[in-house]
Amino acid sequence: MITAKLSRKFYDTFGDDIANELVTWFNDVDTTYRADLRELNEVNFARFDAKLEQRMAELQSSVAERLAQLESRLTWRMFAFWVPTALATIGTGAGVLSLLLRR
Repeated sequence: MITAKLSRKFYDTFGDDIANELVTWFNDVDTTYRADLRELNEVNFARFDAKLEQRMAELQSSVAERLAQLESRLTWRMFAFWVPTALATIGTGAGVLSLLLRR
């Protein structure tokens, strides 16, 4: 906290009582404004924090939905890739088995 000071000339002109009263008043006003500013900052930060949490939840929901869509597409692509491969492997195995059984 910064304490208000007045010049010696002010004290000499108006007297110590009035000058000290004015300094006390300045300091009280400063303290009040600082408290009001602190409270306003806390309210603004709480509002910012709530909005940030809301946006993070929306983003998380959006990302989860997109990941689910990606997983679904990848599952179908893997299935589309492995089915022909498995059929080719089974066909090759059946061909080799039929060749072995002919002898």
